[in-house]
Amino acid sequence: MRVIGGKLRGKFIHYPSDKTTRPLKDIVRESIFNILEHSNNERIKFKNDIVLDLFSGSGSFGIECLSRGVKKVFFFENYKPSLQVLEKNIKELEIEKKSVIKKINAYEISKENIDNEKIDLIYLDPPFKDKNLNKLLKKIFDLKIANKSTLIVIHRNKKFKENLIEDFKILREKSYGLSKIIFGKLLF
Repeated sequence: MRVIGGKLRGKFIHYPSDKTTRPLKDIVRESIFNILEHSNNERIKFKNDIVLDLFSGSGSFGIECLSRGVKKVFFFENYKPSLQVLEKNIKELEIEKKSVIKKINAYEISKENIDNEKIDLIYLDPPFKDKNLNKLLKKIFDLKIANKSTLIVIHRNKKFKENLIEDFKILREKSYGLSKIIFGKLLF
């Protein structure tokens, strides 16, 4: 797995060897970033943005954001094998100054553990079997860490049908093999 764009383009990203963690495939990551950079509705600026990477795994999404110039990424990961790989990736890529690793479950997010920052882009990649996505979206909404322009990107199993909270507006949905990517915003 490699960084697709930006100043770290081509650099290697390690990923856990066990089957518990599901790395974001390069082709899916490339498609997401093409949409984020070129779409009219889902475009973000990257420069000086603050990103929240929940259920980070190896950190490939947040690392890709850092490569493209974001100000800071908060990585949330509590699974020890993934956490070790995440820490190794950040150290080897020399992006520690713009990376904040939170060794806690994404559901434990609070304003304090993201330094009371307003988030510009949120990436949610919970385990496919996790059925608490609405609980997490509601918590993000209630914490007011997002705003009207905050984009949320969700990685889910294509077969899994879920009704997302009313306060979440889907802007685009795209399928790749067994995965689907949902782009949306919270309605404030």
